[in-house]
Amino acid sequence: MTKIRPLVLGVIRRGEDLLVFEGRDNAKGETYHRPLGGGIEFGETAVEALHREFQEELAAELTAVEQIAVLENVFTFEGRPGHEIVFLFTADLTDKAFYERDEVGVVLDDGARVHWLPMADVANGKAILYPDGLADLLSAQD
Repeated sequence: MTKIRPLVLGVIRRGEDLLVFEGRDNAKGETYHRPLGGGIEFGETAVEALHREFQEELAAELTAVEQIAVLENVFTFEGRPGHEIVFLFTADLTDKAFYERDEVGVVLDDGARVHWLPMADVANGKAILYPDGLADLLSAQD
């Protein structure tokens, strides 16, 4: 039996750009982008998970953390069904050096590319952003 996964993602903006990691779904032949974050562990709040994930993935500290939405994401990845409840938070990175370079680096625990994605690339179909509904939510806030 497949389970619903609680997830937390950090919506970090630099003007019209969004901080994302780059992933690949080989079954779909698709490169996609998603904000950084990860699973919420048992006994951990979504905010605690967000801080932990940014420490694990970028060795980064966050400030001005604020919940903006919860999305439900039902999807297929690598040919397998998935179901997530996604807590979305805006936040700022305390280390301003992250904002100064387009290529931020890699996710420390898995090597995925981390960079600033122009939201215009999502709007014009050049880039895929997950979870579904995030791009619409962000454009409604602008």
